[in-house]
Amino acid sequence: MPPISQDSHVTLHYRMSVIVDDVERELVNTYASSPATLQMGVGQWSPDVEQRLIGLEEGQKLDIEIPAAEAYGEHNADLVYTLDREQLEEQCGAELLYEPGETVVLQFAGDAPVRGILTRCDADSAVVDFNHPLAGRALRLNVQVIGIL
Repeated sequence: MPPISQDSHVTLHYRMSVIVDDVERELVNTYASSPATLQMGVGQWSPDVEQRLIGLEEGQKLDIEIPAAEAYGEHNADLVYTLDREQLEEQCGAELLYEPGETVVLQFAGDAPVRGILTRCDADSAVVDFNHPLAGRALRLNVQVIGIL
């Protein structure tokens, strides 16, 4: 069977953890349940994370730490926006209760809708972070390849 390539469908068990202040916090672990199927090259994982899988063969295991810049990128302060509370309510609804940590979807000047995390909200303004939720975080990835198509 050929190794994993850029357009493979891969069945695997994996454990992904984020590293915060030198402590691992598990995000997902399929080892105790059904394996996952990943289609390479369609954005299910970041390109740099997928690149680590290229060349692995059925039955192989991988256990690596991926620096933030190579996982989902460094946190970019330019992707953190402060909006008037009125702008937030116009786009998302005035009747909603807004709590930090919630996902909001906003659309700017004809662009496609974008998803962000509300990091602060008060009576006058809201701060929304449009970085990937894992941006700025190193990852630990443990993979066992089960099958490749």
